[in-house]
Amino acid sequence: MELDLDESSLAIGRIERALSRIEKALAERAARPAPLAPASPPESSTLKAEVAAVIGELDRLIAEAKHG
Repeated sequence: MELDLDESSLAIGRIERALSRIEKALAERAARPAPLAPASPPESSTLKAEVAAVIGELDRLIAEAKHG
């Protein structure tokens, strides 16, 4: 599987958007008063899914860069 420049650009765009969403969610969390309980499971799950998506895209780009 060889990524062309357009596919790479799209992947980088997805990574940038996901990182932006993660940054926004973390900033919103920091701005809220400290809750009595840890972050709600859906919020934590959403952030974990975003991080996993970024890691997946980066892994894919790295693998393609190594293979040529």
